[in-house]
Amino acid sequence: MGFHRMKPTYLFYRIPKDFSMLKYVVFAVTEMGRQVLDRSRGELEQVFTGEKTEFLIISAAQTEESLSGIRQRESLLLTDDPACLRKLQAAGFYTAGLHHEENQGTFFEGAAYVIEEIGEITFSVYDEIYRRLAGLPLMITRTKRLLIRESTVEDVPEFYRIYRDPSITKYMEDLFGDPEEEIAYMKEYIRQIYGFYGYGMWTVQLLSGEVIGRAGLSVREGYELPELGFVIGCDYQGQGYAEEACRAVLVYGKKELSFEHVQALVEEENLPSRNLLIKLGFHFDKKVNEKGTEYLLMID
Repeated sequence: MGFHRMKPTYLFYRIPKDFSMLKYVVFAVTEMGRQVLDRSRGELEQVFTGEKTEFLIISAAQTEESLSGIRQRESLLLTDDPACLRKLQAAGFYTAGLHHEENQGTFFEGAAYVIEEIGEITFSVYDEIYRRLAGLPLMITRTKRLLIRESTVEDVPEFYRIYRDPSITKYMEDLFGDPEEEIAYMKEYIRQIYGFYGYGMWTVQLLSGEVIGRAGLSVREGYELPELGFVIGCDYQGQGYAEEACRAVLVYGKKELSFEHVQALVEEENLPSRNLLIKLGFHFDKKVNEKGTEYLLMID
């Protein structure tokens, strides 16, 4: 039971709150923007209550003076002024556009993200935008023994360590033969799949930090349901890690991504994975053929 390489599509999603390196969310706004934020100050204070992140409101016309004590790599800036956005980006700040009731239709050229409906934004959205712009992995979920997080380029050597046993690729796609190709693929995967799709295959590691496999949800072309995929290194099999990781992924999919059902494709002779899927509550739906290989399509 494995996974396939995904093509990018576009979807924004909600993430669970986890630790953040984000110290400041700074609103660099015009006078009209300040008036809007002043009316929403109570909602903003509620969003940041209990967080280690502060929010500040400064003038878009005086960013140099107001940001003198703010470290670039610990901050997310939002502005309702396109000229200010360009200036902040040129200075190296992680910056997003800000739409409010007074500037609807404003185009923020070069902005990867634009915030809408400021009163409805949760802290996790600010944190996600910051992490995306900073290139930091999102922490997906934890279990008693495992941490599941987005993969990084630094994980690639660990994946080769796991995949070098021939039994791992008996029922799943192998990594690229050239590690540089896999690294390039991972960079694009992080940017296009995590950044826009909102989910994918994630890294599974012990709480001690040791990478032991991968698990997650993906989309297979031609199918409506998201697909569960998983692989656990041979040295870690037989200890319940696959079940623990998959249960956590399925709970996350239902609770955080609102997936009512998830599918899995498994070859009939792959008994360990079939048995695990049955244990997880999957049932046989039909047989399908993918690239000349027959699979059992199972749905939870």
